[in-house]
Amino acid sequence: MLTVPGLCWLCRMPLTISHWGVCSVCTRSFQTRTPCCPQCGLPATSVHIPCGRCLQKPPPWDALVAVDDYVQPLSGLIHKLKFSRQTQLAGPLARLLVLAVLHARRTRNLPAVDLLISVPLHHRRHWRRGYNQSEVLCHPLAHWLRCSYHPVALKRTHATAIQHQLSARLRKRNLKNAFRLELSVKGRHIAIVDDVVTTGSTVAELSRLLLQSGAATVQVWCLCRTL
Repeated sequence: MLTVPGLCWLCRMPLTISHWGVCSVCTRSFQTRTPCCPQCGLPATSVHIPCGRCLQKPPPWDALVAVDDYVQPLSGLIHKLKFSRQTQLAGPLARLLVLAVLHARRTRNLPAVDLLISVPLHHRRHWRRGYNQSEVLCHPLAHWLRCSYHPVALKRTHATAIQHQLSARLRKRNLKNAFRLELSVKGRHIAIVDDVVTTGSTVAELSRLLLQSGAATVQVWCLCRTL
């Protein structure tokens, strides 16, 4: 019996390996994104040295890796993952992130990590959605990159206002003391995994918490960095 091949989630062309989700042509299109600072992930003239913003006021994390800006078609896939319960997209999206991380290791000498941590949701929001979109990305990432992942390493201690509805100043205030670490991270090289990084307030708060708790280095990995 002939099997029906899977289709690319973006161009709808048949896939040689159906569970990849995104064809090689569409995957290569993400590798031509705007040159960005290796530390903050914002547009810059060099992908190898920190931009002027980071030289004056560096973020608390060491490096940032993103697949693309928050634009179509990637933003549409993320929206389906988060709000339409299409968790089957987690594998294909995680694969795009793995490719971005491996590319950063080759071109930027990005060091390997030994622990992944997902940005936690408050338990009520987790219950309403049914899952944490960052968590479902971490499972295949940890498997492919052969590193540890602990879903309960971080806990959100109280419900906060939805970040994308707030200004940059309010986002920072909104997250003050919002997280608690449930795992020893002393000496660990950690990557924080999120779907979208906008102002960076959430991952900055988590990075500071991890570094204050003894983490050796902290990287930020995301599908989209809003430019």
